[in-house]
Amino acid sequence: MPETKHKLVVTLPSDLEIQLTREFDFPRELVFRAFTSCEHYARWWGCESMELVDCSMDFKVGGHWRRSLKMPDGTVHPFKGEFLAIRAPETISQTFIYDVDFIRDFPSTETMVLSEANGRTTLTATVKHLSKEARDGHLQSGMEAGASETYDRLESLLAEWEAK
Repeated sequence: MPETKHKLVVTLPSDLEIQLTREFDFPRELVFRAFTSCEHYARWWGCESMELVDCSMDFKVGGHWRRSLKMPDGTVHPFKGEFLAIRAPETISQTFIYDVDFIRDFPSTETMVLSEANGRTTLTATVKHLSKEARDGHLQSGMEAGASETYDRLESLLAEWEAK
């Protein structure tokens, strides 16, 4: 994967929240589009070593989504949620559930805001958990490295789209 010039910044605005911020040198309409269909998610969501093996989404408020990533060792990690708010091309809010025993009982709410200035987009995703323990567990899961690689893959897709 080519070197990216923008890096993911992860902060903790509160005991319940994780905030991920990443810049892209592309207009927000293009960035927003990448979040609107399984066809697009299959090209960038997850790490390079993973495969999106299941994806369904009803991209509307109240619609549900499901995605599963398959690891190189064959382990499958299922995720699901419901769209709570969509305001194209600036905001998507959804529940986010890692759909495995015990962890599925600790859903989070993820709100992504895209802001644009001079053709560049800043993506700010705020993940709000039900408890500090759930937030800390999410942080300790390796999510920062995974999100960083995922957004680098998104950047590559956006460059491909813009070149067309």
